[in-house]
Amino acid sequence: MRVTDVFLSIPLLPLLLVLTGIVAASSSKASLSFLTIVIIIGALSWPGVARLVRATFLSLREREICRSGARGREQRFPDHLPPSAANAIAPIVVQATLDVANVIVLESTLSFLGFGIQPPTASWGNMLANAQATLEQAWWVAVLPGLCILFTVLAINYIGDGLRDALDPNMR
Repeated sequence: MRVTDVFLSIPLLPLLLVLTGIVAASSSKASLSFLTIVIIIGALSWPGVARLVRATFLSLREREICRSGARGREQRFPDHLPPSAANAIAPIVVQATLDVANVIVLESTLSFLGFGIQPPTASWGNMLANAQATLEQAWWVAVLPGLCILFTVLAINYIGDGLRDALDPNMR
């Protein structure tokens, strides 16, 4: 978990900017592909999930359902894995939905700054970047992609909130 803590201490956006710049400079193509951006963001998004999974299993290990009266080597955590895994799925699924919303914002930010998906591939960040030139004459060109990002992220967050309510065993 110390490696995870080191990765969590590094700000994600500057690290993404540096990595996408390095990958774009070393690539023979002038721009990055959608798959490359997905791989870079996915490779840097693991520390939060790792910490959540560890914390969830540590809390489940301390619950009464996992205590059989055995101590030390007699108590084996894999014996309790199936019920614990079922209880651990809920927070992981909720975190996954919230991470999807964060990834949408990250990709839009990278594309807006010119480090993400490049035209002619459509991206809300590209649309916002292109709308800067016509902001005074055609404000809706910038507002509509911004609203699409907002409503998509809100919808995904509400789905995550609903999943949390539906999957949380304490809410039943």
